[in-house]
Amino acid sequence: MDMRERVDAALKDAMRSKEADRLSTLRLINAAIKDKDIALRGTDDEDAGVSNGDVLAIMGRMVKQRHESARAYEEGGRLELAEKERSEIKVIEEFLPKQLSEDEATKAVDDAIAEVGADSIRDMGKVMGALKAKYTGRMDFGKAGPMVKSRLG
Repeated sequence: MDMRERVDAALKDAMRSKEADRLSTLRLINAAIKDKDIALRGTDDEDAGVSNGDVLAIMGRMVKQRHESARAYEEGGRLELAEKERSEIKVIEEFLPKQLSEDEATKAVDDAIAEVGADSIRDMGKVMGALKAKYTGRMDFGKAGPMVKSRLG
């Protein structure tokens, strides 16, 4: 079952069980996927549609946005809104694969550097491309970038 089908099935379950908060978050995920569908219209990728990798990337961005929002709400003393963001994160993360641990991420970076034969900072883009191809949705690329840079620099 692909990601879109899993989200649709969860959406229907949430409707049946009248889980309003969960339903709201699932609708946000669906809307983001449909936005990507619309963005692909009229491009060369139109036939392919939104892939599972695209859906994982969308959900990864959604989680990151909610972490930032929760942090901002906490700093502003709006704890109830921060908690709402965290509950949305939990719903979204149900669909994401397990995140790599620090050690696994380090090994993945080392493997990617070896795979592309990177030997200088100019090869950073190739390394990041290889990581994104393999670990989309499982790795925080904001942390991976500096890791790659420190190994190549």
